[in-house]
Amino acid sequence: MKLVVVGDALLDVDVEGTVERLCPDAPAPVLDVVGEHARAGGAALAATMAARDGVDVMLVSALSEDSVGERVRSLIDVPLVFGRADSIPVKTRLRCGGTSLARVDRGGAAGAPRVTDDMLDVVLSADFVLASDYGRGLLRDERLRSVLTRVPVVWDPHPRGPAPVPGVRLATPNLPEATAFSGTADPDAAASELLSRWGARAVVVTMGSKGALLHCGGTPVAVPAPAVPVADPCGAGDRFAVAAAVRLAGGAAPDDAVADAVGAAAEFLARGGVSGMRAPLSSTVDSVRRRGGTVVATGGCFDVLHPGHVRMLAAARALGDCLVVCLNSDLSVRRLKGEGRPVNGQDERVEVLRALESVDDVVVFGEDTPEHVLGRLRPDIWVKGGDYTAELLPETAVVRRWGGRTVVVPYHRGHSTTEILSRRA
Repeated sequence: MKLVVVGDALLDVDVEGTVERLCPDAPAPVLDVVGEHARAGGAALAATMAARDGVDVMLVSALSEDSVGERVRSLIDVPLVFGRADSIPVKTRLRCGGTSLARVDRGGAAGAPRVTDDMLDVVLSADFVLASDYGRGLLRDERLRSVLTRVPVVWDPHPRGPAPVPGVRLATPNLPEATAFSGTADPDAAASELLSRWGARAVVVTMGSKGALLHCGGTPVAVPAPAVPVADPCGAGDRFAVAAAVRLAGGAAPDDAVADAVGAAAEFLARGGVSGMRAPLSSTVDSVRRRGGTVVATGGCFDVLHPGHVRMLAAARALGDCLVVCLNSDLSVRRLKGEGRPVNGQDERVEVLRALESVDDVVVFGEDTPEHVLGRLRPDIWVKGGDYTAELLPETAVVRRWGGRTVVVPYHRGHSTTEILSRRA
């Protein structure tokens, strides 16, 4: 079974720290940051959940051509077909002890995302579709909506988004969303109204700890939720929608699919929600840490690999038990080096680096500097090659947050990509 998740991708960032004092000028807590965790959110989070269930899944979305878009793309670990978006929303939660203190939102206010023929073809090829709407405009596209009437769909709506296309197998609003769409806060009345208004085969109103109410046109079915401790409810709606879509795609009746989805959402919350989903940035790093080893990291473009690179990487690897290279993405290199660069694309650069005996893993990042990827990787040693003083490098302050240190290894003059390319121009 091939599931296609189509909808808006976001960038979710959790900034975590400790609070031990208040601001001197206001009764506001001071968050001392100890780490940052980023993930692809929205429809991309739903696709990730499906993939971790072992489902054959593809994501259809829209990404921007900037550092945020590059970062989201680097965090997506499922097959992706995408069009252009002017910008992508970034939702940053400030957290302490498993609790959100505040959320800062930015970006996303721009023109409608562009839908390509390739995106439409992928949707049409699906055995089942999950439409994951986050109100950013992708699911308003008329060509996409036309295609979605020709495949079986579970629609997870958003108050700022459009109504589901007619004929969806199941629409999954939560109670505030159902209230906004129907004008009534009564779950039974809201489900009945939306079933008729949307022309859906079934509507389920999810109600958190109170379970869910399913309406298929006859007597509504109430599905209770298991009692679980909830520290972080983020992502529970996506977990519900994914589980319901997968069960319906497998031939389950709507009431069975909803009951299983309520159970899946409860289990997801019991395991810590999105915090419990975090996987190590590198399995190599995780393995080395478990046995008490030293993780070394370095970074750069590594566009045209030359002896200077090879010597620097060998020196870095000698400092610990594994070496991870943080590699600038293609768009990042272009911003740093100008048009015509990189000479070699990121997939080629990754392949060449991984072939070196000194390199244990490669992680691609989309920003101009590696601060974010360092916050996720948390190396014991950060290595820079060149004529630098460690104290002057911005990465030094970053790695100090978790007790890491910065080391500068010798720079080999006469070996640089720029010099090589200038000699051949």
